[in-house]
Amino acid sequence: MHWYEKLNQYFPVEEMKSKEHMETLLKERSEIYHKDEGPNHVLMYVELDHFVFIDYLFVSKNARGQGLGHNLMEKLKSKGKPIILEVEPVNYEDSDTEKRLRYYKREGFEHANSIGYERRSLATNEINKMEILYWAPHHESEEMIFAAMKKTYDMIHTYKDQHFYGESYQPVEEVLTFNDEPENGNILDKL
Repeated sequence: MHWYEKLNQYFPVEEMKSKEHMETLLKERSEIYHKDEGPNHVLMYVELDHFVFIDYLFVSKNARGQGLGHNLMEKLKSKGKPIILEVEPVNYEDSDTEKRLRYYKREGFEHANSIGYERRSLATNEINKMEILYWAPHHESEEMIFAAMKKTYDMIHTYKDQHFYGESYQPVEEVLTFNDEPENGNILDKL
């Protein structure tokens, strides 16, 4: 099965970039946008000077629990940079969301609960709320994570969006917010 089909079957439509968008990023942004693919995994990530952003991580069901996800994460951690990713909030009707959060908690990720992320999906036109998780090897601040997320959104998520989707995503100021006194608690503490 093609790497894009694996991702497309696993991730909700509102979170997926188009195949053309991702292939263009791999071609035109090859210095920063990368694909690590094996028979049982697909990892799409961005590497910049000061951080790594995981765009998509898929491990096939038959390979889960065998350390593959851990090994992929160790490979990224060995770069010595903060690692940032977006996750769906826990949906207790979908056990995968809770398993995913437990996995990232075991890997030492923290919840950036001062960062809000809400984006209108161009596929469904619905508001999609995500949570930001990060691994900070040098105790980087949530302000630094926020700046990195804004950069990722502008450089990757909205890259040629008008061309690929016929319309543009919202500007970063409408999608990402920073609140020094967050109302919601740490989603990883509840697991």
